[in-house]
Amino acid sequence: MTIRHPEKINKPISPIKKKPQWIRSKLLNSREFFITKSVINKSNLTTVCQEANCPNITECWSKRHATFMIMGDTCTRACGFCDVKTGKPDMLDPLEPYKISQATKKLNLKHVVITSVDRDDLPDGGSNHFFEVIKITKKNNPNTSIEVLTPDFLRKGDAYKKVLEANPDVFNHNIETVPSLYRQVRPGARYFGSLELLKKAKEVNKNIFTKSGLMVGLGETKNEILQVMDDLISANVDFITIGQYLQPSSKHYPLNRYYHPDEFKELELNAKSKGFLLVSSSPMTRSSYHADDDFKKLQSNRLKINAQSFS
Repeated sequence: MTIRHPEKINKPISPIKKKPQWIRSKLLNSREFFITKSVINKSNLTTVCQEANCPNITECWSKRHATFMIMGDTCTRACGFCDVKTGKPDMLDPLEPYKISQATKKLNLKHVVITSVDRDDLPDGGSNHFFEVIKITKKNNPNTSIEVLTPDFLRKGDAYKKVLEANPDVFNHNIETVPSLYRQVRPGARYFGSLELLKKAKEVNKNIFTKSGLMVGLGETKNEILQVMDDLISANVDFITIGQYLQPSSKHYPLNRYYHPDEFKELELNAKSKGFLLVSSSPMTRSSYHADDDFKKLQSNRLKINAQSFS
């Protein structure tokens, strides 16, 4: 039985605030949008674009960009901000790695993002399945770069190392919010556990790009945001994304306020001053938004830094 966000059933209703004019979806090419949709549906694959009701789905699918969500559409956790359903997940699909690789080929993706639900029910948290998806996708798409957005593998020991063993190009794990809000927003996770995962990923593979995302508008203060930036820098994270939290329904964690685009620009400047290799900060920014273009920027920025160090 699947229950959508059971921990919210007895919580008070929080009316959704009207969106400001700068929060708008874009449809760039309807033909390409439906081609992407057709490939995903015919392959019987799950995307976080659909399951999490991403506001950028029309724009991204219009450019044949999609973020594949592996290991099913049901999460073992129930985060206050997330629209993915919660319950007892199905068994893993052994054909999923092949399906992902073929969908990547059909869409002619040069950069593919692979994420998953939390699978606390699995002894390894699903790390071996990540490994298989990455390896087979790489084998069938040798010129495609691969970015993973992983769960925290909390209490799974060194399971995360199996993901890194497959050698993805980008290792992403979202910190999501500030420590003071974790108990309400991300009750199944631990702030310092997520920081440690990002730090260890870089220690295991110094050449991999590490990345993390932060939502704003949940009631955090600017000083708390700046502290998260400092913590991520201490964990050697290369790339930070900062986007506006959009409350999925009246039963989800209540939106505190919308940030103005000028505030996102200020946060971007703050993050750049702290030394991140790349920063993406805007109301519509999400972890996988423009991921292909951002990967090229990461590569270019690293080359520039390396060239400066030898000059």
